[in-house]
Parts: sequence; structure tokens; C-alpha cells
Amino acid sequence: MTTIGEPARVNFAPYLQLLRSPRVAAVLFLGFASGLPLALSAGTLQAWMTVAGVDIKTIGLFSLVGLPYTVKFLWAPVMDRYAPAFLGRRRGWVAVTQLVLVGVIAVMGAMDPTRSPLALAGLAMLLAFASASQDVVVDAYRTDVLTEKERGLGAAVSVLGYRIALLISGALALVLSDQIGWRNTYWLMAGLMGIGLLAAIFGPEPDEQVRPPRTLAEAVVGPLKEFFGRPEAVVTLLLIVLYKLGDAFAGSLTTAFLIRGVGFTPTDVGAINKGLGLIATIVGALFGGGLMVRLGLYRSLLLFGVLQAVSNLSFMVLAWAGKSYALMVVAVAFENIAGGMGTAAFVALLMALCDHRFSATQFALLSALAAVGRVFVGPPSGFLVDAVGWVCFFFCTFLVALPGLLLLWWLRRRVSALEHARA
Repeated sequence: MTTIGEPARVNFAPYLQLLRSPRVAAVLFLGFASGLPLALSAGTLQAWMTVAGVDIKTIGLFSLVGLPYTVKFLWAPVMDRYAPAFLGRRRGWVAVTQLVLVGVIAVMGAMDPTRSPLALAGLAMLLAFASASQDVVVDAYRTDVLTEKERGLGAAVSVLGYRIALLISGALALVLSDQIGWRNTYWLMAGLMGIGLLAAIFGPEPDEQVRPPRTLAEAVVGPLKEFFGRPEAVVTLLLIVLYKLGDAFAGSLTTAFLIRGVGFTPTDVGAINKGLGLIATIVGALFGGGLMVRLGLYRSLLLFGVLQAVSNLSFMVLAWAGKSYALMVVAVAFENIAGGMGTAAFVALLMALCDHRFSATQFALLSALAAVGRVFVGPPSGFLVDAVGWVCFFFCTFLVALPGLLLLWWLRRRVSALEHARA
């Protein structure tokens, strides 16, 4: 017991114990494996083709290779229904997709973009397909293997691994290309995929034994039938759309606001908004994941959601005060820390909502639904800024965040019950 005048002691033992969990460790390395291929079929590949002198129209068409990431739920039932002959239903598919990724990345490194752009486009599409498929099964594995207490921290370390991988295959790959060439850079990235492959081989199996769908038809229809058979299913889906909508609304024009709205230079924005923002997001996710051990799912979602909403007001203050580096640092750090905390809780919510028989399909569908709001807030945001200005715009993003919080409070018993229903 703490006496008067004695400083309170924070017990970090539960957090350290969770960090030592082999399940959390496997999720960390699989998060890294999920993030690594993304830039290699997007920004890094675009930079390679630009340096090589590929026509700009051809480069523009390459943006279509990202399509598999948006429709990955279409083939997720196959991964719920069938299991490879080794490592089980989840780890087996992880290993299969990673072996394909290693091969495709290595072959891409041996290509010449100027001589065979169509072949490179085909390989890039295959890379995106295999990467999206890996995301599906990694999400399912994380959902199945983590205990209720580990979900928040598991989501956080998954974000950490993913972000580190994006830095390596994005920024670091561009630097390496000048030092060792594009071929060796891509071959190095292919080798780094071995980290995820080792995690798939040595990672633990989920504790519970779940009967997978008996037919492909059941794998397609079963996830929907099971989900909509729950009480308040439609309202729960609405919560998924609304929970991070205010955060996404504000984020849709943050870069434009900092440059055009208050007059910071692109260098300022790159160093503070992108650099500091990335660090703050990781810190927020890890801090939020740790807090979830003590707070539980519902209270974490509520607290982190409130912080997300209030963080938008920090940009409103910056817009009202004008150019101030101190306010910019505070706003960017606050917004990204709160966003990282909210992401950890939100991913934990999606995991808690999944039936382990259909984890691949249900998580893919729920995460796709969550992305719908982020896609559609972008177009109207510019018109809103033009009509009311930056100060009122950020206040509106705060208001947009409130319906999700009210809906969360409405579903508080339902969300609280999830903490143990699928633990």
C-alpha cells in the first residue's frame, strides 16, 4: 500500500510478461513481414522506374497494382476453408505467401524496367496479391493466437513491426539503391522476408482447436451468417465505420494545411509531421496497448476515442494562432499519439469481433468496412475548407468524431462482453 507522501509505484511486471510472450513476439515479426512488401510494389518501385527513365504514363498505370489490397476479402474464405499440408491452417498459409513473396521480389530485382515493363507490371501485381494474401492470414493468425489480455499489446507491436518494415522497404531502400544498386536492394529485401518465415515456422499454434468450415460455400456464407446472427450486428458495423472517422477526416488534409494553411515548408512538414508523426504513432500504439491490459477493451476505446477527437482541436488552435513551430510539434505529437492509441484499441476490437472459424474472412471484411469512411472523407474535405476555412474545418472534424463515441457508449455492454466472450 502507498502511504501519504510516498510516490505511487507503477507495476510494469504485467507488461513485461506480455512482451516476453512467444505469441506477441510472433505477431511483432509477422507485422514486419506484412509491411515489407508494400513499398516494393508502390513507392520504391515507382522511384526505380523513374530513375530508370520509364515513361511517366507507364509509371502512372503501375498504381493499379495496389488493387489486391482493397479486395483481399474476396479470396479470404479460401484461407479459412483450406489448410496447407504443413504448419496448420494459419501458419501454413503465412509460410506459403512468404515463399511466393521471396521468389517474386528476387525475380523483380533481376528485371530491367526499361526493357520489360509489362513483365515487371505482372510481377508487381503478383507481389501485391501475395502481400495482400499474407495480410489476410497474418490478421487471422493474430486474432486466433492472442489471448484477451494480449490483444491490445499484440496490435501495438504489430503496428511497430509494420512501420519499421515500411521504413526499411521505403526510405532505406531508396538510400541503398544509390549504394548497392536496385538489383541488390531488392534481393536484400527478399532476404529480409526470412524474418517472417522464421516467425511462421517457430511461432506458436493457437491454443484452442477450432473446426474450420467444411465446404467453401460455408466459408463464404458462414462468416456473414454468424456475424449478422448476433444482437446489434448492424449497429456494431456502424461503430466500425464511425470510430476513427474524425481522425481520418482531419488527416486527409493535414499536409496541405501545414504547407498552405499556415505556411510551413515541405522540409518542416517532412521532418515534423512525417518523422515525428511516425515516432509518435508508434509510441502511442505501444502505450495504448500497454494501458489496455489494465483498462480493458471498452474503457480503452472510449478514452482513446476521446483523445483522438480532442487532438483534432490542437490543429484548430494552430490554424487560429498561425505559424508556430512549438504549436506544430504539440499538435502533430498529440494527434499521432492519440491516433496510435486509438488504432491499437480499434484493431483489438476487430479481433474480438471475429469468430475463430472465420477469422480470415471476418477480419478482412471488417477492416475493409473500416476503410470505407477513410476513402469517402477525402473528397468533401477540400470543399469544406474552401467554404468555412481551416479553423472551422478542424472543429468540424472534432464534431464528426462524436457520433462514434456516442455509439460506443450505446454499445458499452456489448463491447464489454467481447472482452471475455472470445478470450
